[in-house]
Amino acid sequence: MPENAWPDKAADYASVRESSELDFESGTERRRFKAAFALLTVWGAVGLLHLLSWGYWFVLSLTAMMTAYSVRLWLVRPLLRPSPLPDDPDTWPFVSLLVAAKDEEAVIGSLVKRLCELDYPAHRYELWVINDNSSDRTPQVLDRLAQEYDQLKVLHRSAVEARGGKSGALNQVLPLCRGDIVAVFDADAQVSEDLLQRTLPLFNRPQVGAVQVRKSIVNADTNFWTRGQQAEMALDGFFQERRIWSGGLGELRGNGQFVRRQALEDCGGWNEETITDDLDLTLRLHLAKWDVDFLLNPAVSEEGVTRALALWHQRSRWAEGGYQRYLDYWRLIMSGQLGPRKTVDLLMFLVTQYLLPTAMVPDTLLAVVRNRPPLLGPAESLGFILSLVGMFIGLRRIQKATQPIANRSVPTALMQTLRGTVYMLHWLPVMASTTARMSVRPKRLKWVKTVHEGMGLEDDPTDELWLDVPGG
Repeated sequence: MPENAWPDKAADYASVRESSELDFESGTERRRFKAAFALLTVWGAVGLLHLLSWGYWFVLSLTAMMTAYSVRLWLVRPLLRPSPLPDDPDTWPFVSLLVAAKDEEAVIGSLVKRLCELDYPAHRYELWVINDNSSDRTPQVLDRLAQEYDQLKVLHRSAVEARGGKSGALNQVLPLCRGDIVAVFDADAQVSEDLLQRTLPLFNRPQVGAVQVRKSIVNADTNFWTRGQQAEMALDGFFQERRIWSGGLGELRGNGQFVRRQALEDCGGWNEETITDDLDLTLRLHLAKWDVDFLLNPAVSEEGVTRALALWHQRSRWAEGGYQRYLDYWRLIMSGQLGPRKTVDLLMFLVTQYLLPTAMVPDTLLAVVRNRPPLLGPAESLGFILSLVGMFIGLRRIQKATQPIANRSVPTALMQTLRGTVYMLHWLPVMASTTARMSVRPKRLKWVKTVHEGMGLEDDPTDELWLDVPGG
């Protein structure tokens, strides 16, 4: 997709995809140049602040702006929740559920069963699963399930067609589906029966172009890493709500995202030149004057990665994709097209999540060399406190919404918060290494997926299919 642009109409998107293949190499080179320039700017700015007599006052001013932004988030009031769906089910929105599946035989059967048995009129939704050139038994499982469930439709992508990763799979099926609302799930998703009835009323506000459902970790009790991911999701939910209530940016998180079809077409579908389609689509929706809302409960559950190396690779991809959108759309962001509130919100998020972790490396090195405390200490300390408090409040809110009164415990939430805060420290080396890598190494886009093992599934319909699958 050309830099800083997308088609005005969905019909134009096919031609954009064809031309983008020719421009891909030059596009990645532009990103690498901009990433290198940004990295040198950050390092140079930190070095300059260490040399200037007023450098510390600049950091205090930045911390004051971050504090003012944080106070505003703290004081905002919740938005009024919309009324439920009308009494007549025939008037409910038609929904298309999309799942892009590549080598997902362990979990795809259970997901199809759950999505085909939702508490929603069967004639008001459809399920499309895109088999993206799987090499395991995913195609056979899907074909058998399609005979059992009328809502299920399967699109098989061959090796020749399987381009553009998950975004390419979703773009290919989009013209075939009929939904006014399009929902995207990962193959390991676990959803509640009332998910559609709880989510769709949020689209009653006409400016809402998408809704992200809170994510939860189904195997949270496995080890330190999965417990940390559960706390991370609570922290994300807390800030998602606060940013939305204050007029900032709500963000999509891939699994459990609902998008108004009109909004999706306004943005030209999913970007096949990014490694995080959800974050890229988030920014393009806001640039197209749509809002993204957030649903705290019920959550969509997914498998958390259980090993440190797998977490590193996953978070590195997330960090690169999140940073990539600033590099791709910086002109549109700085032009004020988002509006003042969303622009400030996005820039503060850039500072806290991307620039400060990157700046910590030169700041620490110079502090050691000059035998003085790190210059960015006040801003970093504020970020740490915000994360700590936000995580605790987020965990307590989830406790109150999902657990019996007897199981709600402040000490438990405190322990989870402390553990989650230690876990969140991984973001510092991830972000620092990612910004450095983006500056020197070209990026090949490919579908990098987390291996799903079917954790937390009480029953998996695929277990009953192997006897009838050829070669089983």
